[in-house]
Amino acid sequence: MTSLSRTRVLALVQAGGAGSRMDVLTRERAKPTLPFAGVYQLVDFPLSNLAHSGVTDVWVSVSFQGSSMEEQVANGRPWELDRTRGGLRLLMPQEGTGGLDEEGFARGNADELYRRRRQVAAAGADVLLVMSADHVYRYDFRDLVEAHLDSGAECTVLTTERPLDQAGDHATVETDEGGGTGRITRVEAKPEEPRTTWVAAEVVAYDPAALVEVVEELHRELGADADAGDSGLGDFAEHLLPRFAERGRARALPLPGFWRDLGRPSRYLAAHREVLDGDLGVLDQPGWPVLTQQPQRGAARLRAGAEVVDSMVGPGAEVAGRVVRSVLGPGVRVAAGAEVHDSVLFTGVVVEAGARVHGSVVDRGTSIGRDAVVGSPDADLEVDEGVTLLGRDCRVGAGAHVPAGARLEPGSSA
Repeated sequence: MTSLSRTRVLALVQAGGAGSRMDVLTRERAKPTLPFAGVYQLVDFPLSNLAHSGVTDVWVSVSFQGSSMEEQVANGRPWELDRTRGGLRLLMPQEGTGGLDEEGFARGNADELYRRRRQVAAAGADVLLVMSADHVYRYDFRDLVEAHLDSGAECTVLTTERPLDQAGDHATVETDEGGGTGRITRVEAKPEEPRTTWVAAEVVAYDPAALVEVVEELHRELGADADAGDSGLGDFAEHLLPRFAERGRARALPLPGFWRDLGRPSRYLAAHREVLDGDLGVLDQPGWPVLTQQPQRGAARLRAGAEVVDSMVGPGAEVAGRVVRSVLGPGVRVAAGAEVHDSVLFTGVVVEAGARVHGSVVDRGTSIGRDAVVGSPDADLEVDEGVTLLGRDCRVGAGAHVPAGARLEPGSSA
């Protein structure tokens, strides 16, 4: 395995998206700060992988709800990235740096690379690692850097296999060797009829000079027809990766093990059900812990009469009722006589006596009153419309009924 001590690796974690598909859960937070498995946030996974891989020069780009991201990453302390040289750097939207198509919020992850191209060039890195901040996986980036440098590629894309009916939610990647490896011959952005089950895991190693050359070339071709403030590059699978594939020096490398995109309510809930069944090689790996920024709390308390089945209970939680196949975040309270099934409850949620919660994701600070019903045991949780979402600080009154698939905006009442 290549040592990174002689290779200058710069990582760019793209954490700027609004996460609109998560609806009310991302109205007031950046999607990468969504909780996972009770005590982590999504951004913890790429940052922990980078820390364990020895990558110490990390940029995190933020835009939508940037303050929530700033609070979560805590200047890089949990990942030992609070240092004088290198370390973690938050990149905010740029102002006064150039033309209109270089300022303000990016219009896609490739558009952002165009806007950051001067900073990338000035950094002088040998390899630029670019990754999304909202996927759950464990990976040693030294493997990617080694494969990228050994092959002489201009870009190397980590790939993962998904069921054919889900592949269309991602960028599909075809190669000359098949199996998600080899020279990339075709990239399609979220095709309606996927030709392969192999998709981009949204982790790419670039030759920085080649990247700058290609994004500038694409901007010359596309910028004139784009709206004001838009470079025209969009997301990486629309123009950037296809152009690298055309140049013949784009490679694919399979990512082993568990990888999930949690950008939709049904997938978010499904991933939690998967980790309830076992670690899946991600959460409890000796020598490779998931590092996070979380306030210290006391142990969870299970009161007399409590029943907790196949669930995770976060620190500071208190359970006196029944919890089945659910994840309770820190400080959650489930009163005697209350039931929570197939749900994820964020920090500080209160479920009062007699209330029932089914197939729901409930944001922090929300209270569910006595004998209220949220969701339904008959809801189809395989589709987004079947998952009930309650935004931050909602109030569900005593005896109220929130139907399956409903969305409550943050701070609203039912």
